[in-house]
Amino acid sequence: MAQKPSLPKGTRDFGPAQMLKRNYILDAIRAVFRKYGFLPLETPAMENLSTLTGKYGDEGDQLLFRILNSGDYLSKTQVSDYTTGSKALTGKIAEKGLKYDLTVPFARYVVMNQHDIAFPFKRYQIQPVWRADRPQKGRYREFYQCDADIIGTNSLICEAELMCIVHEVFDKLNFSNFSVSISNRKVLEGMAEVLNASEQFSTFCVILDKLDKIGQDRVFDELGKIGIETEALNQLDTMLNLPGTNTNKLEALKELFHNSETGLTGVKELEDTFGYINKLGLTEHNLFFDPTLARGLSYYTGTIYEVKPTSIKMGTITAGGRYDNLTGIFGLKDVSGVGISFGIDRIYDTLEELNLFPNENEETTQVLITNFDTESADYALGLLAQLRKVNINSEFYPDSTKLKKQMSYADKKGIPFCLMVGSREIETGEFILKNMSTGEQKSLEFDAIIEELSGI
Repeated sequence: MAQKPSLPKGTRDFGPAQMLKRNYILDAIRAVFRKYGFLPLETPAMENLSTLTGKYGDEGDQLLFRILNSGDYLSKTQVSDYTTGSKALTGKIAEKGLKYDLTVPFARYVVMNQHDIAFPFKRYQIQPVWRADRPQKGRYREFYQCDADIIGTNSLICEAELMCIVHEVFDKLNFSNFSVSISNRKVLEGMAEVLNASEQFSTFCVILDKLDKIGQDRVFDELGKIGIETEALNQLDTMLNLPGTNTNKLEALKELFHNSETGLTGVKELEDTFGYINKLGLTEHNLFFDPTLARGLSYYTGTIYEVKPTSIKMGTITAGGRYDNLTGIFGLKDVSGVGISFGIDRIYDTLEELNLFPNENEETTQVLITNFDTESADYALGLLAQLRKVNINSEFYPDSTKLKKQMSYADKKGIPFCLMVGSREIETGEFILKNMSTGEQKSLEFDAIIEELSGI
């Protein structure tokens, strides 16, 4: 009995229709990255476990896919290893793992190649990563990340350029209904100082991050339970509901942060970032200072930002921020960087829901030449070569079978035109070009056919 084919849980096939749409997104992103001076980078699918473990916290370590050593991987184990738990055993039978993200391998690459890299180093990377997570809607065990980072500079011009990249990418994808929330870790630290909650900073941020989900009243209830007093909560209410433009809000925060040097530094960094954004010609119509933004605080040290659609219900589709010591984990200290990551799967779902994918794709076949018999096939192959020479995506049906079957093939592949090349057409020098969507047929000389197809 034949084995029924299956996929590992949490993984997916992408058929031609899906790949054309994914490539449409990725090509747009790559083009913008290159335009801004980013260079491509790839790192291996697997890394040494010593590179990966301890970088993502205990939970992340548990989600690493470990690869069994080749050969007799049990030869170095003892009976006691089986009774002391999986950690002891895993260390002896697995030395490598599939990469969990693109960030840690990037840091490893920078440190290993620091003498060959021109700093600041601008790289982009589009590769799959793997996590042994519980599969569910929108969460997979294998998925793509699409990152761009600038490492080796503290300049806030980089943050402004990344904001320009966001807008240019989505402009290329004809998607404009999004908003960008921007904040700064130092602003959040300043807020905690004003509230006398610096010692509970992590807890404060975790609670504040629930604002969208549970509302301000419940957030304030939780903050009260960790000891933040009513007077301080009144000040927080003021900070969270500042009126006016980004400039107005940042000016107001300066007054509130008059005793917080860290908070004032964060405000200054945001002011400078918005200033650079304006000088680069980007308007602030969908850029919003959001003091509640608390993403990735264990990782980021400065500006943080995230992008969400505004016309549909969807999570974050792009995010990133400034980090001050990414490479420090591998011994290269005090190297600051800033990065951004585009969520390919969510961007795909957004464009699909809003019907923003183009109906035609330049990667698909534009014309199918039909195959009537051996004699016409020999002639048709010459025409096929001429079509391809002028960059018209074209195919020749390889078998001289019924015309209905060849038309069905063209329909199934979404090929817009069929070119009939039979003995009569060869004799007259005029060939029938059939539009598969309308059924219209034209009898044209070959030069006119090239002109017609070139104008698609």
